[in-house]
Amino acid sequence: MKAVATPEKGGPLTNRDIRAREVQLIDAEGHNRGVVAIADALQLAEEAGLDLVEIVPNANPPVCKILDFGKFRFLEQKKAAEARKRQKIVEIKEIKLRPGIDDHDYEVKMKAVRRFFEEGDKVKVTLRFRGREMAHQDLGFKLLNRVRAETLPFAKVEAEPLMEGRQMTMVLAPK
Repeated sequence: MKAVATPEKGGPLTNRDIRAREVQLIDAEGHNRGVVAIADALQLAEEAGLDLVEIVPNANPPVCKILDFGKFRFLEQKKAAEARKRQKIVEIKEIKLRPGIDDHDYEVKMKAVRRFFEEGDKVKVTLRFRGREMAHQDLGFKLLNRVRAETLPFAKVEAEPLMEGRQMTMVLAPK
């Protein structure tokens, strides 16, 4: 004898799809009726003109509730959509600097960094070295420390300055 496979429809089981012999029943008014045979629970749901929905399938016995399944599914979808809307995807924005950057150019870059933090994004500061600039990596460290000091009130260092080939990188995150 083969075991009956539960239907794969994505979501809680309803009415005759529930395979437990007994269920913990919560009626339409929200009162706990205790452990009830599945046949009695289905009859109560039918009399109320509603559906029997398995709310907590992993409990022993499973918890079922008498409710309007269409309305229940609609409210679940609405909750999921609201959660997706409130979710903020954090992006990593990159600012590229050079060791000999001029003061005005530096200020323009820092203004962009502040704007990224206000939007809630992380910032990767990349410092590129060319040719003989590699001999003066200390200038790069000083520049990145200057960036760190200026962003300290509204950002924290997520990744310390690190030399990778010909470039030095540091990642900052908003506080």
